Amino acid sequence: MSWYEYESKADIQARVSKEIEKRRAKGEPFENINTEVKRGNPSTTFWGKAWNENVESYMDFETRLPRGRAYLRAGNVYDLEINEGEIFAYVTGSSIYEVVILINSLPKQRWEALKEKVAGKVTNLVDLLSGKLGPGVLSAITDQDEGLFPEPKKIRFDCNCPDYATLCKHAAAVLYAVGVKLDQNPELFFKLRKVDHRELIIAAGKAAAGAGDLTTADESAEVLKGGDLSELFGIEIAEPEAAFG
Repeated sequence: MSWYEYESKADIQARVSKEIEKRRAKGEPFENINTEVKRGNPSTTFWGKAWNENVESYMDFETRLPRGRAYLRAGNVYDLEINEGEIFAYVTGSSIYEVVILINSLPKQRWEALKEKVAGKVTNLVDLLSGKLGPGVLSAITDQDEGLFPEPKKIRFDCNCPDYATLCKHAAAVLYAVGVKLDQNPELFFKLRKVDHRELIIAAGKAAAGAGDLTTADESAEVLKGGDLSELFGIEIAEPEAAFG
């Protein structure tokens, strides 16, 4: 039994808060992830909701997810980072824990097959990132076996808390925090899966060109600049970079 289990809740909160302030004083941001949604899925946009709904659809995770939502809503998730195949965050509880979630790359064959399925159906980047897509595209993207979202066997969790469960409450909180982050910047989903979302627009253009409609092909391949997307989503979005490896 750890010594802090004998502390009162107030003492624990005071100790953790003091540690956060010390880290901030050293230059660490320690910014928490917040959601205004009080019940159910804490996300508000297509990509955030779809991420969380995918997580909730697997029995492997269901017993720990409610505690994870509670931790997120309490503001316990800090400094969330989403990179290629990796998620990192701090989660506060009886102490400050480090959570790392590793996700296998989306298989190239699966990505190519998905592009063929949606070719000609994704007309522009704004519709893609806002989730304003037809039912056929949405079904292909969210399909558990052939879509973009990872299944449990493709996800590995690492948390330095004393709980040795595959998915602890701290990692569950980070999973939900990813959904909230995707509300703000949906491009991060494709970065996490190591695919270039612009290829879906290119596929649409090629499909239109193949059908002999060059005008539609040009329009479908249009990629808005970062400034335009920033205005749409209310966040800063960098200019397109090279395709993810």
